[in-house]
Amino acid sequence: MTVAVVDSGVDAELPDLQGQVLPGKDFSGLEGDAHSDYDGHGTSMAVLIAGTGGGNGEAGAFGLAPKAKILPLRVVNAKVPAPKVLPATSIATAIRYAADSEARIINVSMGGSFEHEDEAEAVRYAVSKGKLVFAAVGNTGNERNLPEYPAAFPGAVGVAAVDQDIKATAESQHGPQVDLAAPGDNIVATCKGGTGLCRSHGTSDATALTSASAALLWSAHPDWTANQVLRVLINTAGGPKSGEKRSDSIGYGVVRPRIALQNPGDPGPADISPLPELAAAKSPAPQVAAPPASKQTDKADGSLLSKRNLIAVGACSAVAAAVTVAVLVIRRRRTLTR
Repeated sequence: MTVAVVDSGVDAELPDLQGQVLPGKDFSGLEGDAHSDYDGHGTSMAVLIAGTGGGNGEAGAFGLAPKAKILPLRVVNAKVPAPKVLPATSIATAIRYAADSEARIINVSMGGSFEHEDEAEAVRYAVSKGKLVFAAVGNTGNERNLPEYPAAFPGAVGVAAVDQDIKATAESQHGPQVDLAAPGDNIVATCKGGTGLCRSHGTSDATALTSASAALLWSAHPDWTANQVLRVLINTAGGPKSGEKRSDSIGYGVVRPRIALQNPGDPGPADISPLPELAAAKSPAPQVAAPPASKQTDKADGSLLSKRNLIAVGACSAVAAAVTVAVLVIRRRRTLTR
């Protein structure tokens, strides 16, 4: 499986990622290329997805899907001063590129609080190409809690973060845009500089772990469509403890890839999305990409109907649980969470 990581770039020379990172493409307009990570965020997401444990003398960090390949697509985030291209435009272009690539999963661990039609169109295009787009819902849940995009666009799977008690973290944003959740607190992985180990938190990490969960499931069922993979992730998720079908804090529940792999159940129709904003209109079955032979924002008009205006309905498991992620002892803290 190939996972497109739309982020700050991915350092292909990090020991835990050597051999896992494809050439990729740069959409930032900055010096360097897709392997030049200007703040380390994209590399951290890639490690959570596909780390091989090769760092720190073969005692490094394992990703949840260590056999996955990473397609790095470098874009501009809010930390880049006076960018040559708007972050939303950069992200939209990268999503479109990923939609036309061999990657079946697109990970966007970033976002902004304004709607952009080009970003919305890019998400729609990716969905039409049979891709799964996972996006972080944001980390201002204990502050403004404004919907962030692309997570709040129809078709994108908005991912929230939970702690080790399987409760939504205080910073994790909440609302109808939340579809799924994953661990996003005390996440440890190898990184560049310092001790080579970083602790992080946020919906960025949760999104990466959700993308990796999808990669595991899809690799086991390569003939499934994106709709079927997502439906099984939802049906096997640890649902809200209230017994509701979904909640605004964790959506349909916390992803449980082990359960999804061992007991996926009926994946359902290939051509109908499990997301309510898409299920109303049955569309032709999304294309299934053939396995390769080798080988953050300014305001737009806001005309697109966003997920926060929709009443979400659906089915999921009522047993709460969390993804278990192997972690290491750390000595340095990283706070880059978007």
